[in-house]
Amino acid sequence: MLKGRLLLRTLGRRFASKIEPTAAQPIYLDVQATSPMDPRVVDAMLPYMINDFGNPHSRTHSYGWKAEEGVEQARKHVADLIKADPRDIVFTSGATESNNLAIKGVAKFRKQSGKNHIITLQTEHKCVLDSCRYLENEGFKVTYLPVDQGGMIDMELLERTITPETCLVSVMFVNNEIGVVQPIKEIGELCRSRGVYFHTDAAQATGKVPIDVNEMKIDLMSISAHKIYGPKGAGALYVRRRPRVRVEAQMSGGGQERGLRSGTVAAPLCIGLGEAARIAIAEMDMDKAHVERLSKMLIDGICDKLQHIIRNGEASHAYPGCVNLSFAYVEGESLLMALKSIALSSGSACTSASLEPSYVLRAIGSEEDLAHSSIRFGLGRFTTEEEFDQMQFSAAENVVFHADVYRQH
Repeated sequence: MLKGRLLLRTLGRRFASKIEPTAAQPIYLDVQATSPMDPRVVDAMLPYMINDFGNPHSRTHSYGWKAEEGVEQARKHVADLIKADPRDIVFTSGATESNNLAIKGVAKFRKQSGKNHIITLQTEHKCVLDSCRYLENEGFKVTYLPVDQGGMIDMELLERTITPETCLVSVMFVNNEIGVVQPIKEIGELCRSRGVYFHTDAAQATGKVPIDVNEMKIDLMSISAHKIYGPKGAGALYVRRRPRVRVEAQMSGGGQERGLRSGTVAAPLCIGLGEAARIAIAEMDMDKAHVERLSKMLIDGICDKLQHIIRNGEASHAYPGCVNLSFAYVEGESLLMALKSIALSSGSACTSASLEPSYVLRAIGSEEDLAHSSIRFGLGRFTTEEEFDQMQFSAAENVVFHADVYRQH
């Protein structure tokens, strides 16, 4: 089985490397892996790559002042998106760095006061799980809570798991594989009442669902630019100042970003993130309606024409732009190979090198065969109905056709 899957993936890569430049671009339905940059974001970034290229930390000339002005305006846009104070925003290289800084930084600072216990979920992003495993090797205690079959946290279990030694609870806002939205406000209120810091990885939620860090009692939150139509290589960590959250820096240097993230801030990238945040504030409701409409078209088009389809994750608590379906009796990698006109994924891009079934799907109780048969459909701002219609088959009909073919064989 593993050799067969490895061969399929190798053949797919060879095929992709030989695609003619003039070949039609496939429909992009992998928005959870990355989103296309909004042209308005590119326009906002260009001046800071060409003319206003100064170091934002240079305080002695206009080049530095101009760059700093752009970075601080971007910081305000990001803060406005999540209803935060701009001084609470720390720019990073992306959500992976933000997650590492939040989890390791809080844990190491709180350890000196006897707080050495962390709680997270089994379905978290790999960088969160690996950060927790790193801390376990450093002597910390970590509890990995299970989720129910819909992917949801058990709030009573979380409450029982918190101890006087617990320093941090880390729960993803919107799951990157199955789109489940956790009860963030309830988790935040519980953690605040118990004196425990609450961190959420909001890479898949920021700009797509309304977020108010004060109302939700969020203490730390990770953000990624390229998941909201911004540039790759930029992100942010929200770190609450009141009541103050203490974090130990994980990188030594010039003490930029409140001393939490040393190094020259990448002004063009941060400005791109800020512009993406500004657009998200203005267009979130429109994006939501658009994605919901396309999601319904896709799900109905597949489920009405094909039997033995299982939607992974609780549909009533899911972000509509992330649809994870298992096609019983069909090998997911084979189906992906056949659907050359659609850019899809069988799970997280961050674990795509693994031939093992998705640990997220296994955590919600999926059998190994069903986990191997899953495909994630990612819909976003630039996915269009016209793309569906202009194909030889619609996206849904294409999936149905090839799934039927593979089942017959």
